[in-house]
Amino acid sequence: MNDAMQQSGDSLGGTIYLAPKGFEAELEHEVRTELEAEDPQAAADVWARERLVFAPGPYRPMAWAQNAWLEPWRIPFDSIKEGARALKAIQRNWSLTSIAEHRRAALIAEALPPVKGRPLEFGETPPASPLGGWTLLDRNTIIAAPQTTSPFPQGEVHFVEDKSGPPNRAYLKLWEAFTRFGAPEPGSRCLDLGASPGGWTWVLAQLGCNVTAVDRSSLAPELMRNPLVTFRTGSAFGVDPRRVREEYGEVDWLVWDVACYPKRLLTWVRRWLDAGPECSMVCTLKFQGETDMDSVFAFKRIPGSRLVHLTHNKHELTWVRLAGGAPLP
Repeated sequence: MNDAMQQSGDSLGGTIYLAPKGFEAELEHEVRTELEAEDPQAAADVWARERLVFAPGPYRPMAWAQNAWLEPWRIPFDSIKEGARALKAIQRNWSLTSIAEHRRAALIAEALPPVKGRPLEFGETPPASPLGGWTLLDRNTIIAAPQTTSPFPQGEVHFVEDKSGPPNRAYLKLWEAFTRFGAPEPGSRCLDLGASPGGWTWVLAQLGCNVTAVDRSSLAPELMRNPLVTFRTGSAFGVDPRRVREEYGEVDWLVWDVACYPKRLLTWVRRWLDAGPECSMVCTLKFQGETDMDSVFAFKRIPGSRLVHLTHNKHELTWVRLAGGAPLP
């Protein structure tokens, strides 16, 4: 731990998770449920303030967290100048999540080096510099963690958008997933189920992949003419994982952005993992009405996979599994 942290404060002994706006209840429920299953006594020490949820113990991946603050500390201070000086003594780059004393927090943030969070060009390497998270718990208490799980302010990934190529903005979800977890190589054989109008197919074709797109409705005209894209009329759920090689050939990547109940997707994904080709997979869970937390926990339990809320997800989560259950970054 940084010497400045040890000299100026005391450890909270846990992890703070940051919820996407509007999904605070989902994150708190997920954190409490996970801890109650592991350590009921620790679960009693969970607390939530606005978008932040504190949990005792080490970091655990949470689907509804867009960032996590690792080993946060409590730092007492008196003046704005003193608060800013305490943070700068620890490291340069900080991102504020304001939950209390908003004006005072903003004045401290103004005294810190600016962190702009510039939008990325797709394919650009994410920032490598450490980015800490901090907030004011009250007028004279900073909560800060110099290390977080995301290099982006608030954990939000933003891109320089292509407003002319893709047929819809859904392409941003796949861009973000590939930025975070790795993208297919040119020439990869990809199967896009429920592809219309083709936002995800467009991303794959831009990467130089050979894409088979399946949907009842056709793709955007430009994609229908793209030599890297083969369109098949049909239902995503009509694809039988046991017959994929016979009907579609080898598959390196499977992508899925279909509007359906998460339980139905879970059943289909399990069938693919049992009988389909070994490949990397990216699937969107789309919630209709109440959040189906039973399905959230079921997807989280699939070995070698990760369930996350992307910046470009709405009332959705994205499930990612690399071929063979390879470790995810």
